[in-house]
Amino acid sequence: MMSATDSTDNKIKLPELLSPAGSPSAMLAAVNAGADAVYFGMPEFNARIGADNFTRDNLGEHLRLCHLLGVKAYITLNTQIYDREKEAFLETARFAYEAGADAAIVGDLGAAALLREYLPELPIHASTQLSGHNAMSGAELSKLGFSRMVCAREMSLEDIKRFTKDSPIEAEIFIHGALCVCHSGQCLFSSLVGGRSGNRGLCAQPCRLPYKIGKRYEGLSGGGENAKSGYPLSMKDSCLAMHIPEIIESGAASLKIEGRMKAADYVGRVTEIYRRLLDERRSATAKEIEYLENVFSRGGFTDRYFVGKLSGDMLGVRSEADKERTRKLESEGCTYLNDRKRNVYMCAEIHKDESMSLTVTLSDDKSVSITVAGDKPLAAQNRPTDRAMAEKNLLKLGATRFVCDRIDVNIDEGLMVPVSSLNSLRREAVEVLERLILAPYEGRKTQARDRKSDKKRLEPRKGIAPEKVAVFTELSQIPPSAYEYFDKIYLPAPEFLRHGKDELQGISGVELPAVIFDSEKDEVRRMLSAAREAGAKHALAGNLGHIELVREFGFELHGGFRLNVSNPFSARTVASFGFEDVILLPELTLPKCRDIARTADIGCLAVVYGKVPLMVTEKCVICESLQRKGRELCPLIKSGADRLCRGSLTDRTGTTFPVIREFSHRNVIYNAVPVYMADKQNDLSPIAMGRVFIFSDETEEHAARIIKAYKDALSASGRIRRMGVQ
Repeated sequence: MMSATDSTDNKIKLPELLSPAGSPSAMLAAVNAGADAVYFGMPEFNARIGADNFTRDNLGEHLRLCHLLGVKAYITLNTQIYDREKEAFLETARFAYEAGADAAIVGDLGAAALLREYLPELPIHASTQLSGHNAMSGAELSKLGFSRMVCAREMSLEDIKRFTKDSPIEAEIFIHGALCVCHSGQCLFSSLVGGRSGNRGLCAQPCRLPYKIGKRYEGLSGGGENAKSGYPLSMKDSCLAMHIPEIIESGAASLKIEGRMKAADYVGRVTEIYRRLLDERRSATAKEIEYLENVFSRGGFTDRYFVGKLSGDMLGVRSEADKERTRKLESEGCTYLNDRKRNVYMCAEIHKDESMSLTVTLSDDKSVSITVAGDKPLAAQNRPTDRAMAEKNLLKLGATRFVCDRIDVNIDEGLMVPVSSLNSLRREAVEVLERLILAPYEGRKTQARDRKSDKKRLEPRKGIAPEKVAVFTELSQIPPSAYEYFDKIYLPAPEFLRHGKDELQGISGVELPAVIFDSEKDEVRRMLSAAREAGAKHALAGNLGHIELVREFGFELHGGFRLNVSNPFSARTVASFGFEDVILLPELTLPKCRDIARTADIGCLAVVYGKVPLMVTEKCVICESLQRKGRELCPLIKSGADRLCRGSLTDRTGTTFPVIREFSHRNVIYNAVPVYMADKQNDLSPIAMGRVFIFSDETEEHAARIIKAYKDALSASGRIRRMGVQ
């Protein structure tokens, strides 16, 4: 089996093939099918808590097997962590490191900082939960010690190539498996609506449910309220098997198959196909694509993100016909279950009056080579030992994880070597080779346990006055009372630029788009330059990859909730990048927000009002409601008819979620029910924590009533409800 690290002088080095190991059996399937690396989780701190994760009892033996075969193993520590989980998190990381983990895939900025401080020997990769989507993200993540970034699934080939060209760290890209309709790390739908946090590994998959799409903009032809029913958020699985040569040339270091919730059969079959395609440096045939569809699909596959063309054929649900094809395939048995072997080169020297020796060298890594000495051969009394007889016995590696692809035996004539001596020489060589391969993973226990984390409490923060901040989607929503009540008011950068300087008096700054690909950077740069010239002084950024743009034009930098700050360690990390303050993750309870605000060395703000954004979708849900096939056909782009395109999604219970078009025709789906804390002023006032108000689909009159309610600290029950606030 060719390793993915093999290459010839005239070929680009093959990227790593990274397969999911959601269970011990899936790990074995991935390894036997040819994976170069696997990623796995333990029962805590991973985004697939529901998988059959590894335990402290079985992890070590499986990682030992991986390393004997030259397969790397990465532990997923990619959930948000809380303050009181610090010790448990570090202990899990320490255990995995001692057991042999080659790297940790991390999804929390504070967790990354903790690992750099207390376990710097463990390399860290930036999980897709950190929402890395441009080369600027890679540059900032490298400052935290990340050596690799798992790129957003929505990045096109061109954006991947820009990343690999300009980023100081490696790119890992998804090539096969399930697609979330929301940008990873930006989804609060399951948490705020269903009480199960995707950021904590408990996603309930609301995107797989049916919704009715409604058009709420008056004046556009086509569609109507609840004009279209179906599964507008359920994506087909991604499959890039038809783009392998382009992917190899892109410079991506690792190709990831999604599927830690999938069975071993799925993992083995999919890995086997991509192993073959990579080794043969070709795209899949129609028959191979059909095979992958039979393994698992939702009405077929999509590659639309990769090719940069979004359209309605990206949606899909798993039908009974899909399930039947999978059952039929599984009944035929598996092809990948043979034990994987690692190729070695053997050279034996058997000479008169000398101890015989055997040198064994890994074929895929010639720096790993050992030589052992054995007995001296005897003078032959009858039949001498010839080369063929010696080779036959030295090649008996069947019970090991090695297979010899080439052997040289240099033996003098007239010698007799007992079979037992040859067997002993071979067994010792294998044992010594195994020890050499595993040597880099030995001795980790002492290093890791010598460094304990301190348990001292962070000191309370003083001297930071809380602010009241509002984020509106449109200028027309802002009532006169807002300019008096709020310390800062933000508008989305595109909305800010739709108005003249005189209209923008009292607007403090701009909110950057949630996602900015490298191909969109110049357009955003023009927007920020114009906004700065129009008087904006502050910028609200929710991604490390946007810091460079903010600094370029001299804005004061403020952190949005999309940074997912959920503990004092991530707040401290955000502060190290120069953020003045940060909005805490909206799914946190008020006590958790207070704990962070008391000790963080940065101003902290909590969302106290508003329909919180639940998803940022790359594809336009609203175009679906207008019966359009792609964003290029949207009449808003063709005619400029409206400032903002608005729509809605209604679920099976009749609950309606506002949908608003964002920069570059992405959509933001907002919660149906607003956060409301006008009646909790006493809980908020004792701590120096700022307040954030999010106005999504409120009218100017509605916003004015909200502000008055908070001024008067009215009760959410009774009077506020009668006023139409909720």
